[in-house]
Amino acid sequence: MKKYFAGIVYILAISSLFASNANVEKAPDFKVKLLSGDRISLYELLEEGPVLLDFWATWCGPCKKAMTHQEHFHKAYQDSGFNVLTINQDSPKSLSKVKGYIRSKKYSFKVGLDPNQQISKIFNAVLLPTMILIDKDGTIAWRHQGFIPGDEVAIEDHIKALIRP
Repeated sequence: MKKYFAGIVYILAISSLFASNANVEKAPDFKVKLLSGDRISLYELLEEGPVLLDFWATWCGPCKKAMTHQEHFHKAYQDSGFNVLTINQDSPKSLSKVKGYIRSKKYSFKVGLDPNQQISKIFNAVLLPTMILIDKDGTIAWRHQGFIPGDEVAIEDHIKALIRP
């Protein structure tokens, strides 16, 4: 009985050593066509620093509210290597609305196009907006779905935690 108990204790001790790393998830790399016509990969952006990846659509009200804060984050932290990459989920038929919307708001962050939701499927971005904060080593540091006023405070706290001097 003592050997059995000692075995269980040993297994629990070993598993707890690995548990701290069990939740570490690396973001898969992908290439996306930007609104500008260029193509960029996630890991190219990560070479500069952390990335806030945001899945959105023009018909999504909460997405639009979140984007005003994302523009603030982009401008406030870009000198630290931080990037915002929004991935639009509009259908191929409504992609023409995306460029007009971004121009009208004068957003300066990068806007990718994913009309067939290939990238959003990789990241399981079912609800919009889905925001994923990725550290420069590719580790997914934080994930959030939806947006209500006040969420921007938590988002900014997570961004600040990744931008280390």
